[in-house]
Amino acid sequence: MARKSARPGGHDDDAPVFVISVAAELAGMHAQTLRQYDRLGLVSPSRTRGGGRRYSTRDVELLREVQRLSQEGVSLAGIQRILDLENHVAALRSRVEELSAELASAQAALSSGARVFAVGPRGEIMAVRPGQRPPRATSSQALVVWRPGR
Repeated sequence: MARKSARPGGHDDDAPVFVISVAAELAGMHAQTLRQYDRLGLVSPSRTRGGGRRYSTRDVELLREVQRLSQEGVSLAGIQRILDLENHVAALRSRVEELSAELASAQAALSSGARVFAVGPRGEIMAVRPGQRPPRATSSQALVVWRPGR
């Protein structure tokens, strides 16, 4: 999964800056090969309003990886599967980091002696300090009916 990373000097790896001819030259390929990879969904560059392709530094790196795998004899379908699996692994690693941070937070709350639990705004169970309320949801879907005198 593509993650944004700013390089020194403020350059963003995900910024679509290269036209197809420049990207092809940087990747060491023909522009027609880049068009084919785009049609197959291997490398999908950004588009201008006029429909022109704009490649980022990350796209060029991905083109080089596709070329390397192709030269090693991997079919285009195999390359697509490899890229899909790599994106899935990146998403899972990100989720593991989120869960690890959540676990560390819960462990810190437990180590401070607080063993009070509450339901959070999305229905999750969360540890809170005694007397503390969980954060409220930003918008409520609840309907309250008031009937005076009954």
